[in-house]
Amino acid sequence: MAIPLLFLLLSISLAPSHAATDCASYKFSNNKTFDKCSTLAHLSASLHWTYNSDGTLSIGFIAPPAAPSGWVAWGINPTATGMIGTQALIAFKQSNGSMAVNTYNITSYKSIQQSPILYEPSNLSSEFGSDGNIVLFATLKIGKSVESLNQVYQVGSSVTNGVPDEHAFNTDNLNSKAELVLSGTNFASKEPAPAPSNGRSEAAAPGASSGGNASSPAAGANAAWRSSVSGLWSILLVLLVGCMVRF
Repeated sequence: MAIPLLFLLLSISLAPSHAATDCASYKFSNNKTFDKCSTLAHLSASLHWTYNSDGTLSIGFIAPPAAPSGWVAWGINPTATGMIGTQALIAFKQSNGSMAVNTYNITSYKSIQQSPILYEPSNLSSEFGSDGNIVLFATLKIGKSVESLNQVYQVGSSVTNGVPDEHAFNTDNLNSKAELVLSGTNFASKEPAPAPSNGRSEAAAPGASSGGNASSPAAGANAAWRSSVSGLWSILLVLLVGCMVRF
């Protein structure tokens, strides 16, 4: 039985692992489709998008809120990579059970107010999926020939009187930002350097009191797989030698 077991272990070791949430396999309930998608590095989030010839960007942002009564946010920061300056879209379930998507120009760490944003929005909608994710749809007028933009995203656990409450300050929350590359052949989300853990979110959308081939989640998964395969090969070699001696 040792030899068959050895080959079983070998076949398992060579099977590549996949991220828990692969954006390419996601099916929207309304049958919407997008040209590109990216599994983001934090908050179990992903972004689907189409950069249209008329200079608009259609997006489908997917993330689980921090609690069922919480919110999710996605936005563009035209001047920096952090929270302040983000032109944000925030989706949450209202007290009457319907879903809302509001726009916010984030100008403060302490409070937010619903307000117009720099990028003219249209087709705003959202849904709360049976999988626990909130899906946020929008089309934003960003202009033509945009090569990349700074995307900022976030999740929170509660909403009070229609206002999203402050999000947590965990590592994922502090680093939930990435460059979204729209032009060229490398359509991807490139994550910037991690934010320092100083208790202040430089990462994303609001609180009431929230591309390329650089280290993408897929690249990290492949590196981890290669490392695990290397370790398993060493173990399997020892087992093989033991089996040969035994038989």
